[in-house]
Amino acid sequence: MVSREALSQMTPAQFRALRRQSQSIQVVLRDGRVLPVSFAQQRLWFLSQMGASSDAYHIARGVALTGALDHAALQWSLDRLVDRHESLRTTFEAVDGVPYQRIGEPAAFALLTHDLSGLDEAQSQAQLVALQEQETRAPFDLEHGPLLRGRLIVLAADRHVLLLTMHHIVSDGWSMGVLSRELEALYSARVRGEADPLPALLVQYADYAMWQRERLSGDRLARESDYWRQTLQGAPALLALPTDRPRPAEQDYRGALLDVQLDAGLTQALKALSLKQGGTLYMTLLAAWAVVLSRLSGQTDVVVGTPVANRGRSEVEGLIGFFVNTLSVRIDLENGPTASALIDQVKQRVLLAQEHQELPFEQVVEVVNPARSLSYAPVFQTMFAWQNNESGELRFAGLDTRYLRLPHVTSTFDLTLSLVETAEGIGGVIEYATTLFDAATVQRYAGYFIHVLRGMAADASQPVNRLPLLNADAYRALAYPEVVVASLDRDAPIQTGFERCAAATPDALAVIWDDVSLTYSALNARANRLAHWLRGQGVGPEVLVAVCMQRSPAVLEAMLAVLKAGGSYLPLDPQSPRERLRDVLNDAQPRVVLVDASAQPMMTAIDAGPAVFDVDADAAQWRDQPTY
Repeated sequence: MVSREALSQMTPAQFRALRRQSQSIQVVLRDGRVLPVSFAQQRLWFLSQMGASSDAYHIARGVALTGALDHAALQWSLDRLVDRHESLRTTFEAVDGVPYQRIGEPAAFALLTHDLSGLDEAQSQAQLVALQEQETRAPFDLEHGPLLRGRLIVLAADRHVLLLTMHHIVSDGWSMGVLSRELEALYSARVRGEADPLPALLVQYADYAMWQRERLSGDRLARESDYWRQTLQGAPALLALPTDRPRPAEQDYRGALLDVQLDAGLTQALKALSLKQGGTLYMTLLAAWAVVLSRLSGQTDVVVGTPVANRGRSEVEGLIGFFVNTLSVRIDLENGPTASALIDQVKQRVLLAQEHQELPFEQVVEVVNPARSLSYAPVFQTMFAWQNNESGELRFAGLDTRYLRLPHVTSTFDLTLSLVETAEGIGGVIEYATTLFDAATVQRYAGYFIHVLRGMAADASQPVNRLPLLNADAYRALAYPEVVVASLDRDAPIQTGFERCAAATPDALAVIWDDVSLTYSALNARANRLAHWLRGQGVGPEVLVAVCMQRSPAVLEAMLAVLKAGGSYLPLDPQSPRERLRDVLNDAQPRVVLVDASAQPMMTAIDAGPAVFDVDADAAQWRDQPTY
């Protein structure tokens, strides 16, 4: 590799010629000028200009330190890190509306120190919690920096807490592993009186950013773009998961974490299943997550985001910077494939996606050009992350260290399932948007995931649409009031079980939706009226009725009415593209399509043939029907 000294003597023409000679990452001339950002950095910069929640892109770590901490050695180690990695002294500025990165000169790291040692235990803990929240939430200034900051909180002479926070625009999960490893090595060397033990870095992040932009051009860019355009063509813009609250007009990024744990027995069973399928644990877990998302949303075309480290070149393995890319894995659950077949499908699609991981997600979005909305992320709204690299937990020689879970108040996506294999089994967290979901709801979803995994491990020949989401007792308790559970026939049709519940507990609440509450008797009466009307339209055994309505109590009325009339129930998503709805109706040929105000215009425009009946607007036709 050509030295920096030799590069500095070259003319610009000689420099460009040298760069074209090699596909390896070369050093960019600095000369104190601004340099291009990477594609990923460009997207985060634009999001920051649009007012996106800053703390949604903070990467924070905390560690409790017990023992004799050498403050001077810690300060020196942090100074060396900032000197070593240009990304840690990089800021961003706009030139004619285009972001560029500017690399600052090495300077001492501004480690804020808070001495709480004079407070009693209660006061100390209260202040510690407040400082942790303040640190994780305080905004970064991308133009002026710094984009790495830290606090050292002194609890006692031998008890400290170190907090470090970086903006995602200069870091990622792998980078936290690099930072932790190098900080430990530097600190250990310093307390022993030794020199900096780390080898010099051959390239820096700015060199990678230039290389990436030059590499992703011409035929290579066309090939990668064509793959993602074809792969995601016609994919649903939104995964319509059932939420506890309506989706806001603009995503606000508020979030929380929920722990997930698979026991050692299930972990071993999943390993055996993965080995049998010729895949990995990651592929099996992703397949199960897709099953849960499909079952919850009622959609069989599911796109899940999944991160990759994007560190395929040896030159960048030891750098701190924003390298991680996100792949869009599109999974087809149409016609209920077996668990075995689904794992095979996921395996093939993951491998293909990884072959085309070079195109940054930011470019994929531009290529695919999906329907855009401020209320949800483009292409996918759910993620699955398998953590198989360094944890990024901070450790220091001669000190007992304990990883701290810092306050977590953001969620970039609706749901993100992050898992890792530990000595106890497979564990992790679900990060969820609190604007949409309650903790209890996400806890149920985590339970569904574990039950699906158990079902897959027990019998991979089962169709995934029949894998249990709950155990048998939970299913029965959920479906029927407790007073009649013991007497119910498990094989009874849904409508029969519901009618028995209505007879046994007529005044019990069956539905609570916003400001609407319906008892079992009221819901049963409404469904009976609509069922009588459907029979008058010729609905009976083997007669199909489509229901295209937004989630509401009326959907339950319609479903029960169809079943009570003896017909078959075909659910349609009013958010589906018009062409898909037309194709489904042409293939299924239902006798009647039940709609509400949200779907009426769409169905009128489709004009697919079946009679369209607005349950609300046309209520005069059925509200006087018998209630029994």
